[in-house]
Amino acid sequence: MDRIYLDYNATSLLRPAARAALCDALDLRGNASSVHCEGREARAVVEAARATIAGLLGARVRNVVFTSGATEAANLALTPFLKDGGAPFEVLLTSSGEHPCVMAGHRFDPAGVKSVPLTGAGVIDLGALEAALGAASGRCMVALQAANNETGVAQPVAAAADLVHARGGVLVCDAVQAAGRISCDFRALKADILLITAHKLGGPKGVGALVFARENLHIEHALIRGGGQEGGARGGTENIAAIAGFGAAAAEAFSARTIEAPRLAGLRDALERALLAAAPDLVIFGAGVERLPNTSSFALPGYSAETLLIALDLAGFAISSGSACSSGKVAASPVLSAMGIPADIARGALRVSLGWATTENDATYFCETFEKTVRNMRARRIKPAAQSPEPAVLETALARRT
Repeated sequence: MDRIYLDYNATSLLRPAARAALCDALDLRGNASSVHCEGREARAVVEAARATIAGLLGARVRNVVFTSGATEAANLALTPFLKDGGAPFEVLLTSSGEHPCVMAGHRFDPAGVKSVPLTGAGVIDLGALEAALGAASGRCMVALQAANNETGVAQPVAAAADLVHARGGVLVCDAVQAAGRISCDFRALKADILLITAHKLGGPKGVGALVFARENLHIEHALIRGGGQEGGARGGTENIAAIAGFGAAAAEAFSARTIEAPRLAGLRDALERALLAAAPDLVIFGAGVERLPNTSSFALPGYSAETLLIALDLAGFAISSGSACSSGKVAASPVLSAMGIPADIARGALRVSLGWATTENDATYFCETFEKTVRNMRARRIKPAAQSPEPAVLETALARRT
């Protein structure tokens, strides 16, 4: 059975151009820090990718720091040890819907970390942010996603940045899901620091970047100390092959965005119409506000995410119950809780995320299979999740799966 992959927000399928760049770079013999010819060849590949990413984000080349991914970039950036010539940072403000790498990965004193609420639509409450900035006891750093990884809801980063800058703070933007999908550069977002990663763009896993808007921004205490690579911000030999793939994937994703974004939005909207036709009681999260063009997050009241996820997996579809950063666990989403979604509905949340290789037939077949799955479940009178965890159904499905 051919499987259909619809989980691009977890990780994209590898783009052919990225695979080619990665494989070519594997044949390079030198260390990028070596001064001989082989080392210079390796260094040239790293710097070409750095220049590509800097150009796409509207940054200076020297302000791009390669990391092992966005999680490391967040851990590196979200620190009171960020220096810009101003007063020290004492307070970290985060939206309630931030990724776990932001919520758990910062280096601030917990007493100085405050959460800013989301609206019911999943958008940060700008009034609450302004109030939190005004009430802060010290200089603020603010962490705000460009778009949420679970719901796809786009955040008003530029408007938030204006509020933050008016109070002398800086804004760190997790642009992981937005990069290559919606406008995502320093000019559009007005952020001070951007975090991106390769594997959401169609590049290899295990490489990302922290990008500064200005040269006076720097991290005083690196997390990984060693030979002083990446301008002293991150020690360790550069992963040349992954960085090469990163640059190739970013170039292709950004250049294709003006065509891909409307194509994927059309597929997503058609998919949601079909899902609602099959199940009129379906709840679509963030449907009334701007979202990533490729993302649909929804729940069928009365049915658990586990049951639907396993049934659709057995039918050949790779989708998600939300964030892919929880060790494979299926649990109620803190993002949906922050939006005020009732727990019984939030527990049923599923996410379909489309990408560069998704076809109209993929989306159509998914909708047909979802409709059949729901019809069969209802015909068998499966009890709602609130009444029963459906152990027999899960055990049978898991047994078939193994």
